[in-house]
Amino acid sequence: MKVLKIDHLGIAVNSIDEGRNFWSGILGLNFEGDETVAQQKVKTAFFPVGESEVELLESTEPDGPVAKFIEKKGEGIQHVAFRVANIEEALAELKLKGVRLIDETPRIGAGGAKIAFLHPKSTSGVLVELCERS
Repeated sequence: MKVLKIDHLGIAVNSIDEGRNFWSGILGLNFEGDETVAQQKVKTAFFPVGESEVELLESTEPDGPVAKFIEKKGEGIQHVAFRVANIEEALAELKLKGVRLIDETPRIGAGGAKIAFLHPKSTSGVLVELCERS
C-alpha cells in the first residue's frame, strides 16, 4: 500500500456556515464550496491548506454518522483521510493484515473520490479514511 499524503482532516460541525466564519473568515482559508453527499447524510465544505484540506462535515439527518458523532463527542476532528495510490489494493492489504474495515469496497465520496473507512477499533480509536482521487 502506498500512502501519498494526508488528504484532509474531517471536522464535524453543527453548522458549516458557522464553521466557515472561523476557517475562512478568521484563518483566511479559501472556501472551495460545499457539496451534499446524500448517501452519507452529510454536507461537506472544503478549505485547501497547502497540499491538504480541511473538510467540514454537517449532518443532513438527525440519524447520520456526523450527528451521532457530535451527540457523543461534540464538535471536532471526526476523521483523518490518507490519499492512497490504489484504494482496492490498500483495502486488500489491510484486510490481510487483520485491520477491521468499515468499507470492504470503496464508495464514492465528496468530489467524486473513491473512499473507504477503517474501523477505529483497529486504529487506536481514530476513524481513518482512505481516498483515491483521479
